[in-house]
Amino acid sequence: MTLESKIPAGPLHEKWDRHRFDLKLVNPANRKKFEIIVVGTGLAGASAAATLAELGYNVKNFCIQDSPRRAHSIAAQGGINAAKNYANDGDSIWRLFYDTVKGGDFRAREANVYRLAQLSVNIIDQCVAQGVPFAREYGGLLDNRSFGGAQVSRTFYAKGQTGQQLLLGAYSSLMRQAANGRVTIFPRREMLDLVKVDGRARGIVVRNLVTGELESHSAHAVVLATGGYGNAYFLSTNAMSSNVTAAYRCYKKGAYFGNPCFTQIHPTCIPVHGTYQSKLTLMSESLRNDGRVWVPKEPGDKRPPEQIPESGRDYYLERKYPSFGNLVPRDVASRNAKEQCDKDKGVGETGLAVYLDFADAIARDGREAIADKYGNLFEMYEKITGEDPYVTPMRIYPAVHYTMGGLWVDYNLMTTVDGLFALGEANFSDHGANRLGASALMQGLADGYFIIPYTLGGYLAGASLPEVDASATEFRESEERIREQVDRMLSIDGRRTVTDFHKSLGRILWDECGIARDEQTLEKARADIAELRAEFWQNVKVPGDAADLNQALENAGRVADFMEFGELMVKDAIERKESCGCHFNTAYQTADHEALRDDENFCHVSAWEYTGPDTDPIHHREPLYFENVELTQRSYK
Repeated sequence: MTLESKIPAGPLHEKWDRHRFDLKLVNPANRKKFEIIVVGTGLAGASAAATLAELGYNVKNFCIQDSPRRAHSIAAQGGINAAKNYANDGDSIWRLFYDTVKGGDFRAREANVYRLAQLSVNIIDQCVAQGVPFAREYGGLLDNRSFGGAQVSRTFYAKGQTGQQLLLGAYSSLMRQAANGRVTIFPRREMLDLVKVDGRARGIVVRNLVTGELESHSAHAVVLATGGYGNAYFLSTNAMSSNVTAAYRCYKKGAYFGNPCFTQIHPTCIPVHGTYQSKLTLMSESLRNDGRVWVPKEPGDKRPPEQIPESGRDYYLERKYPSFGNLVPRDVASRNAKEQCDKDKGVGETGLAVYLDFADAIARDGREAIADKYGNLFEMYEKITGEDPYVTPMRIYPAVHYTMGGLWVDYNLMTTVDGLFALGEANFSDHGANRLGASALMQGLADGYFIIPYTLGGYLAGASLPEVDASATEFRESEERIREQVDRMLSIDGRRTVTDFHKSLGRILWDECGIARDEQTLEKARADIAELRAEFWQNVKVPGDAADLNQALENAGRVADFMEFGELMVKDAIERKESCGCHFNTAYQTADHEALRDDENFCHVSAWEYTGPDTDPIHHREPLYFENVELTQRSYK
């Protein structure tokens, strides 16, 4: 299959408006004839389900949690970008577009990124109308702060709870449509398969996580908004239920997977402090507005921070990147933190941490002002670590956070399977090789509120879709394949738990396909994962049965998919023989240790096609063209 991005012709600033006009429309009276499945209730899923229902479609909305309000979007803390230029500091749609392309190290489509910047201004208006309590200045105007990769203040925020407040806004819209009877919500369901009929996505099979039963649901189109795959690393900032299964099962049904090796390592996380941990806690990037990052100048200096004078401190980000300082993009900050720790300048008991210090900000603005900005984040840090960040600098270290890779989609957000759309973090589309902070919420809401209502309608208006229900043969066959895998897992009766296998996989990926990579460790990772996967199917212990609530069984299915997907991540990393954004191959770096791209050979999106179990996937390439920005070596100095 040839990759057709379907980017419309015309000037960049006119592409989306022209395309919206050219898309076919579904008559309002006919929308009630269509059923749409939306999987996920985070910002992308909830906004899409609510908007499609308001247009008149019948929507089935599935979530893995017990309530749509518990989607992982709730954990986003720092803010949401928008090119409103309320700070009057030089921002514009063009500047947000350029910052995003540059931040992603020129590995994203110009047309998609510009559309995202355009729509950002509408998102804020939409959310304010929903009652989202954004922070305001004394005069009543919405306040802004800065985030990494930008020299302007464009990030709107609700203290340290931005994701939660935005999700509540989308949730209120969703529940309004549920009350109107246009949305049916199915909580505690996990999507286990995509069902295709005549080559088109026509439904899904889910597991009821309370009863253990399999359920089939048909529709005229399927919208996937299930987030990212960061939990492949076991320890990440993601919710425990975040997984790759829904997207990976779609990949196995013909949806190409784009850029799977692009995994963002967030620089501002509470460091690992024990082998018993099951996840990591993020400290918002917004803290880098006022916090200063430093380590001792001398290797091996283990004195408490208050005993190290200014002359003994290295504010290394400010020293190396004077233009951006502590607000360099996440990939740059993460690599530099690792570099300092590798030089034996790390702090804390493990030596795998750097300081984030607010002493100067408190002295300048007062404790009350800092508490007003970041109080709930400081409270969270103190509860977890037992240290007061108003007195003692925070200790932070990089951790797996966001995945720029995802299902490959065209300009309409449709995958290579007709009728299957992917939104938000579940697709690869807008962030290139590194996502700018505060842009995840922006993309999820842009996709759900302002893009999919048009592009889904264009698909439905132009497609011939005979009636299909859940009794069709394709649904029965899908259920049978799922039961066969479940029976196989339950019959192994091995000696290692699912969690033990997951930890082993995570360690391989972190050590060999993490912040920095090289050919030798990547090849080792590929062999190690293949060996671990073979042992999994011979030695995993899954207690219980399939007829009831069984979390061990649920996790076993997810880890099995993580094993296969981990091999795909590593294969993608091996094939991309350059450094760009989060993909830092040590063989490709500048003289001052920055990522060195190879635009001649790798200015493309990698899209992988599944060809069957234990066979190599086919590597497709979508060339990226830059007609409006110049391909330059990225610099934040």
